[in-house]
Amino acid sequence: MTTTVQNEQDLRLAMLNSLLTCPHRNLGLVHPLHADLAATDPRFYVRLAAWYADHGDVRDHHEMFVVTLVLSGFPGHRGVGLALLRQLPAYQLGRVVDFIHGWKEEVTVEVVAPKKERVRMTADGGLGRNVPRSVRTEVTRYLREREADDRWFDSTALTARKALKRLYALLHVKPGPRAQAVLFDDRPPEGSKLAGLKALAGADSPDLAARLIAQHDVPFRVAVGLVKAMTPPVLKALVGRMTPQEVINNLDMLSRRGAFDEPAVKALVEARLEQAKTVGRVSAFKAEKARDAAGVSADVKARLDAVADARVKARGRITRPTALLIDKSGSMSQAIEVGKRLGALLAAVADRELYAYAFDTIAYPVEAAGPDLAAWETALAGITAGGGTSVGAAVEVLRRKRQYVEQLVVVTDEGENTAPLFVPELLKYRDELKVEPAVCFVKVTGATAELEAACRKAGVAADAYQFDGDYYALPNLVPLLARPSKRELLQEILEYPLPERRAG
Repeated sequence: MTTTVQNEQDLRLAMLNSLLTCPHRNLGLVHPLHADLAATDPRFYVRLAAWYADHGDVRDHHEMFVVTLVLSGFPGHRGVGLALLRQLPAYQLGRVVDFIHGWKEEVTVEVVAPKKERVRMTADGGLGRNVPRSVRTEVTRYLREREADDRWFDSTALTARKALKRLYALLHVKPGPRAQAVLFDDRPPEGSKLAGLKALAGADSPDLAARLIAQHDVPFRVAVGLVKAMTPPVLKALVGRMTPQEVINNLDMLSRRGAFDEPAVKALVEARLEQAKTVGRVSAFKAEKARDAAGVSADVKARLDAVADARVKARGRITRPTALLIDKSGSMSQAIEVGKRLGALLAAVADRELYAYAFDTIAYPVEAAGPDLAAWETALAGITAGGGTSVGAAVEVLRRKRQYVEQLVVVTDEGENTAPLFVPELLKYRDELKVEPAVCFVKVTGATAELEAACRKAGVAADAYQFDGDYYALPNLVPLLARPSKRELLQEILEYPLPERRAG
């Protein structure tokens, strides 16, 4: 019985581990994983879907949870999937329906025989299945709900016109009069946002363009492709329509266009950055990347640091003393880079001590001056990949210095080849400091399962999370490390309330 329970926990932890992967706009890469998880543990999967809808960041997983649930035959899955479907923005709903229905696309492939050449071929994408009647019904309700509110419909059509047209056409939903005029007849009603968009496309002066953007509340990502000159009034109008995340993503462009030279525009940018601290959809990693890439002032960089710090802290607090051990042995350049970013994340949310070491066959103390990425880059300056691998060397230093921790986070490929070895040193640490720290391996590309196997053999509980190269996924670790135990997190997910499908 004990073995069965442990296997169930291992499987569920593997599901959580899989959510650290972050594929870019390719649902085909995550579909087999979700299908397998839903079939293996359907009761946990549906709760995980509900939990991830509120706590997860990766859009591909949000979409694939819906796809998998609405196609599932397990009792209760379809209703939850349809409830989650109703919450999606139109462009994501379009991707869900497209993936179920499938499509054909032209691709270029390289042929090596009988002669080497590149040829064009037709490839199938998606599942190629009939869209279930329940999905058609829910999408129809989704469209009718938006048609009933002119402003809501116009705003959706501005940002997801192609997806809306595809949904009406593919599912044979008869558009209402406004939808017909806007999407298919290209006759937007006078005074609507869509009419304003047509006028903006034909605007012959920057001042007129700025007035039209403000008057019709044209979203930034739509308006920016239509304006012909980026004058201060146009910049002010654009920034006024930008979301906090759009401001962060486009800081470099705004800087080059002189946004920070105009007091009114600069004030708007700074206001959006202040809002970004409390907006759930803002990415901490994107704020850090903008800080590095944008040619902006020290003041704006400080604001970006504050945004990143606030968004990371919103993911949870780590209340256990923790040690971060970073593998710097041969070929571990990726581990060092992950260690920098993970160190900044952990430092931002740590309420207790955080000790950090980089190791090859000896341990190098890492002392960052702050919780931001710049501080961790400075702290790890001069630390380069090379040498053998002794994870135990870092644990040995913790033991000798009597540094008490309840959690070890090890960034490594698990390829230990030099004494002192990790597990024997961990057992010594446990015995001398009278504590059994939780162990979490963050596995970089090409990692083995060597240390995990050694831990199991010694009766040491250890979790492992595969990092697949995308730093956007790293903040997903914070809520996992913030719990006193992974069992507690699994229990939270198993008890998570399920959304209910709306009646109409």
